[in-house]
Amino acid sequence: MDDQKPNTRLKLIILTVSIIFTISFHYGWILQSLMEQYHWAHALHGRLCYIPIVIATSWYGLRGGIFTATTISVLVIPYIFNNELGAHDLAGEIIEIVFYFAIAIVTGALVERELKIRKQHAQANLQLERSHHLSMVGQIAAGVAHEIKNPLASIKGSVEILTDEQTNKSDKDEFKDIVFSEIKRIDKTVTNFLEFSRPTEYNMQKINLSTIVKTALKQMNTHTSNQNIIIEENLQQEIFINGDKEKIQQILLNLLLNSLQASKEESKINVSLQLVDSMVELQIKDFGDGIPDEILQKIYDPFFTTKPSGTGLGLSLVKNIIEKHKATIDFESRAKEGTTVTVRFPTDGELS
Repeated sequence: MDDQKPNTRLKLIILTVSIIFTISFHYGWILQSLMEQYHWAHALHGRLCYIPIVIATSWYGLRGGIFTATTISVLVIPYIFNNELGAHDLAGEIIEIVFYFAIAIVTGALVERELKIRKQHAQANLQLERSHHLSMVGQIAAGVAHEIKNPLASIKGSVEILTDEQTNKSDKDEFKDIVFSEIKRIDKTVTNFLEFSRPTEYNMQKINLSTIVKTALKQMNTHTSNQNIIIEENLQQEIFINGDKEKIQQILLNLLLNSLQASKEESKINVSLQLVDSMVELQIKDFGDGIPDEILQKIYDPFFTTKPSGTGLGLSLVKNIIEKHKATIDFESRAKEGTTVTVRFPTDGELS
């Protein structure tokens, strides 16, 4: 509201000055001292008065245009009655006043029509956005229900077997592990859902991305050794960005785990961190089977997953975090050749 008041005041000042300026031509106050005959200036005034009328209609609509036309007409009336105008000049003055109102009505009607169309478009876009949000809520609710229903079914079945007196001890131990595993799965689903849907605080500060990438790669050692996968590093040292250290670590581990799961045994993963064209570019490339185009288009959709134990929220969370850091992420995949993920961050100092 405070910003709108100076803007409104400025508009009124501009409109008032433009009216005074054009009326000055009409009465001959401008250039009269230089020329005895100023009828040409008076004729020019009749055309100049269209300007404040058009300005008023564009800013305030039809009522603004009519009000301005009325104001100009009232200010011109003293000139008409105080000067002994001939029939021809008097008719010209009246016609000019008629034209003031005609310009105001026509321009105002066009502006009002444009505003009405814009309002209708805005309402349509708002309705479309609401429908999209409702659709997303429905999909998310269905996803949560699906992800929780399956583990609950496993837990129910396991508990029934555990309570059966005829179940031997080894089977009970096995089904206890299943119960705990499914409980962890439900907890992971709920945690990811809350993180996805609830806005979180970001601790933005200057961080060394090179060090964070190295730490994430060390955390992957156990996973890579189990599959005999080699990670080839090409990391430029001392690359800094503005970001949340924990969130950056989260997306790194998520992307590395995805690449690892897509990789075949005894293959490799290339990890590169370089400064490219004033942007920090992180690339993770695996040599798996690649991602089909129809799946590639859905990888960010909540609860969309091709993994039997996946929640389908991993890449949705990654994308949210990356957008918060004003970064971008791109997937490039070819069948039987693997997938390359490229994340581009603004360098330290560019992020506001």
